[in-house]
Formats: sequence, structure tokens, C-alpha cells
Amino acid sequence: MLLNSKRLLALTIVALTLAGCASRNDAPTDLGDDDAFCRQNGVAAGSSDYVACRRDRDVQRSNSITRANRAQRNLGEYMMQNPSRP
Repeated sequence: MLLNSKRLLALTIVALTLAGCASRNDAPTDLGDDDAFCRQNGVAAGSSDYVACRRDRDVQRSNSITRANRAQRNLGEYMMQNPSRP
């Protein structure tokens, strides 16, 4: 019975760890709704200012994803170059 409890706990921990990795490639949500952001400044949808606002938001999101990917890659490289030995 105790062995089954330990296995269940181990599987739960592994599942939670993998669930955190599953969302690694999702786009950052901290930028919010682009349409609402661009319209709150009184810009009409379809105007050149609206298009520029949406383009700027896309660039910000792309830069954010690039920074996150670079940080992940740097962490992986650091871990490969500096393994901890028990």
C-alpha cells in the first residue's frame, strides 16, 4: 500500500512538471487584447494609426518571445556547462 502511494506521488510530480513544460511555446499573454489597446486611444479600426499600433504590438510580442527563448537557451547551455555533481 505504501509503495502504491509513493508511485502515485511520483507520477503526480512528474505530471505537474511536464504540464509546466507543455505551455513553454505559448505566446505571452501579458500584452493583453491588441484590438482593445489600440482602440482605447481613439484610433478607428482600419486607419493607418490603427495598423501601426497593431504592428507595434506584434513587434513587442515577437521581441518578448525571442527574449524568453534566448533565456531558455542560455539556461540550458549553463546547465550543460556547469553540471552539479552529487
